[in-house]
Amino acid sequence: ELLEGSEISVFGISDGVDVLALPVARDYKRAYDGDDGPNTGGMGSYAPVGGIDADGLAGLVELTIAPVVAELRRRGTPFVGTVFAGLMLTESGPRVLEYNCRFGDPETQSLMALVDGDLRAVLAAAAAGDLGGVSLSIAEGAAVTVVLAAGDYPARGDVGTPIHGIDRAEKLGAHVFHAGTSMRDGAVVTNGGRVLNVTATGASLVDARLRAYEAAAAIAWEGMRYRRDIAEGAEASASG
Repeated sequence: ELLEGSEISVFGISDGVDVLALPVARDYKRAYDGDDGPNTGGMGSYAPVGGIDADGLAGLVELTIAPVVAELRRRGTPFVGTVFAGLMLTESGPRVLEYNCRFGDPETQSLMALVDGDLRAVLAAAAAGDLGGVSLSIAEGAAVTVVLAAGDYPARGDVGTPIHGIDRAEKLGAHVFHAGTSMRDGAVVTNGGRVLNVTATGASLVDARLRAYEAAAAIAWEGMRYRRDIAEGAEASASG
């Protein structure tokens, strides 16, 4: 069956009974701008996704995550941890594409940048089976993550090429997450396909996007590339 629509990622933390929802995120799986090229592990993300209010998020969780948690509890194998549902929003309604028992990458980088509360306390409550009544404060605004990749990714990665500008990106206020890197003679070098993730926050999605790309442009290594259209037009689409 061919499904058409936009994809979103819905996350929930479960203690085996209750589910605490996190903001909805969107990632970009294709290698090149315009959603062209082969699938990858993810070339960027943003959160939250516009047009989904608190009631809409609760409805998505009740539709996709809560039934799975309830069924596993009924079977005597309660699930404790993170459930990630990948959905496509079609004209006939949300359709589930995949379930994962983990956080998503690179969606989580954008999500964690917005967490304003104590995530450890939430995870501890889930592990103790006592998530009922627990909440997690989420900051206002938005976050955008841009993945910096090797030039030939996803066909092949890059190993041993010196990376420059990480400090400059961090001084601009971005979070730089290491993925495919290693240390050589005291310097950071490439060691994989998706090498770095640059995450920035802002009062709006437009602001966060500008900050993320400004920081991404401060980093360089021979052969580095990244998509230039992460979150492009997303805020206008949401408001429209």
